[in-house]
Amino acid sequence: MYPFLFSQLDIRERKLKNRITMAPLYLGYAGQGGVVSPLLLEHYRLMARSGAAMVVVENATVEHPLGDGANRVLRADTEETMDGLAQLAATIQEEGALACLQLNHAGRFAAVEQPVAPSEVETFGGIPRALTESEIQAVQESFAAAAKRAQRAGFDMVELHGGTGYLLAQFLSPRTNKRDDAYGGSLENRMRFPLETYNRVREEVGDFPVGYRFLADELLPDGLKLEESTLFARSLEDAGIDYLSVMGGTYESFALPEIIEQSKTPGYMAHLAGSVKSEVRVPVIAAGRIQSGELAERILAEGQADLIGLARILWVDPEWPQKVKQGREEEILPCDPECEDVCMQLVMQGKPAFCPQWPPDKTRQFKDMFS
Repeated sequence: MYPFLFSQLDIRERKLKNRITMAPLYLGYAGQGGVVSPLLLEHYRLMARSGAAMVVVENATVEHPLGDGANRVLRADTEETMDGLAQLAATIQEEGALACLQLNHAGRFAAVEQPVAPSEVETFGGIPRALTESEIQAVQESFAAAAKRAQRAGFDMVELHGGTGYLLAQFLSPRTNKRDDAYGGSLENRMRFPLETYNRVREEVGDFPVGYRFLADELLPDGLKLEESTLFARSLEDAGIDYLSVMGGTYESFALPEIIEQSKTPGYMAHLAGSVKSEVRVPVIAAGRIQSGELAERILAEGQADLIGLARILWVDPEWPQKVKQGREEEILPCDPECEDVCMQLVMQGKPAFCPQWPPDKTRQFKDMFS
């Protein structure tokens, strides 16, 4: 059953035992100050124990506090984080999964009084400060240093966060990049910052695998579209990227009524992965409410993607891979699209997320570990 989903795949000599990955998902489980907490370790232990081939740890900041998107964002910007990161990587690997650390700079979405960005474009009522060219180079160095820490901590690979409208994507987007220097204007110039950042990371980590969380479409009228993002995908491939994890939307489009409705549809972002996949040869990850094994298998069999990324689906039911493999899909605890995003609402309030679908004892366990 499901021969594509449960076949192996290599990413730069790292063997994935199947095509199931945990896509990055911020849940507010790190401790205050971005430290690795018992709750975070327990969460990722469960995710790795699920049977997924690779677990991507979400959104570790490369610059504190300007790069932090929330008050409990994991930190990878200082040597003081090394012990916690090493413990986190080992926890995932001990359960049989590859461990990947996602690196991010929130840019205009940072939780600070005046964030930095490519340009002074209004963001939820505030105006970020435009980065200078010397600051741009400093941010690139921060990404490279954080990637090296992840490598030294024992992670199997890193992922650069170019999705969700964060800083790497802000430079690429014609909506948020209004610069008139070498980093703005034409698509070639708007690609410069993320490509230079990747190249600087590659110089620092050598043959270590580096993936990219890839924003294919901002889902906004004046935002980044597939016509440009697919060209960027080819440029990343030419530069040597090891995989592309494809998604759509930003914090400014997620709340639009039509996008909320779209997000309730199983596999609603798979077509974006398919569009990117048609342009590149590197492995592509598809995500977006891939609730059933049948849908996951079809996406792979039809060539829309090489890997499946499960975020909330796997978080709600960590036994999803086992139940699918064993033909017990009727037992899967589903992510309810009509729950009004309870988990997201909690995270937005600075609280740890839990799922209304969970049994009461599991909810109590997570609340007790946080308190």
